[in-house]
Amino acid sequence: MTENDLILRASVPDARTGGAVAEVTPERAGWGYSGLLVHEIAPGGHLDLELTADEAVVVPLRGSLRLDVTDPSGEHHDLRLTGRASVFEGPADVAYLPVGSTVTLRPDGGDAPDGEDASNGGGARVAIGTARAGRVLPVQVLRASEVPVDLRGAGRASRQVHNYTIGTAVGVDRILVCEVLTPGGNWSSYPPHKHDAHSDVPGHEERELEEIYYFEVADGPAGPGLAHHQVYGTADRPIEVLAEVRTGDTVLVPHGYHGPSAAAPGYDLYYLNVMAGPADDGTWLSVDDPAHHWVRETWASEPVDPRLPLGASPTPARTTTPTTELTEEPT
Repeated sequence: MTENDLILRASVPDARTGGAVAEVTPERAGWGYSGLLVHEIAPGGHLDLELTADEAVVVPLRGSLRLDVTDPSGEHHDLRLTGRASVFEGPADVAYLPVGSTVTLRPDGGDAPDGEDASNGGGARVAIGTARAGRVLPVQVLRASEVPVDLRGAGRASRQVHNYTIGTAVGVDRILVCEVLTPGGNWSSYPPHKHDAHSDVPGHEERELEEIYYFEVADGPAGPGLAHHQVYGTADRPIEVLAEVRTGDTVLVPHGYHGPSAAAPGYDLYYLNVMAGPADDGTWLSVDDPAHHWVRETWASEPVDPRLPLGASPTPARTTTPTTELTEEPT
């Protein structure tokens, strides 16, 4: 794969009718499991999905949502997901939908005066992470108040992680979803790490996971912001991406070390991670690039960036700074 195959630039949907901002299928990516759809739903509009082969996690990026779900048994579920004004305003409610479900998604402004949601202007932007699945699990909702908010790293490597299906009560077949907020001028996905092999060797456990990064970057006073992202491989499995990313862009990570995601000074950075692979133990395990693992040891003497947490945090943010080579720490 070339760099151009791994970077998907944002589409700009029609403001009146909505449409896809980003779309990744296993077939498009050339791999076996992970997928993502980011869709703008216009005021009064809707989005219909049929999950014939995939499980899914629905994440409101902007605005709240009403979901009309029919699960594989034929049972109907009417769900409301409380969203946010933007991805920089703390976690949102999310829903897990099993393989075999059908769903209609609509913007929902029921909490605002006169039935208008000031956070979405009547529309919504939603991310639907998907993974090929074999087991049928229940429809589940994780409320924002239940989402673990972790402050990772220290100093200029400080970032904020919202775990949706990693280390939470949400049961999944394969899909792992989290989101990361990085203050302007900081690095996340750092030290660079990989998860492209399956290993249960003590101290070097790893899971083979295909990963999707979907980016949004805060605007500045004069216009849209920017960030940079890196992916690199080994002599046996070369891969090379070093790219500027902006709101709506997506980067595919089929294998190799990835990081840093570098937020330019003045522009806070958000990314959604969707991961899946052949293992069905719902576990996120990665190993650092040995050349850069030492950086973790420096965090013990540095404070977490005082700008964190960003946005409203319904649960107290936890500060964690793992220093072992093995890590279950999301990026």
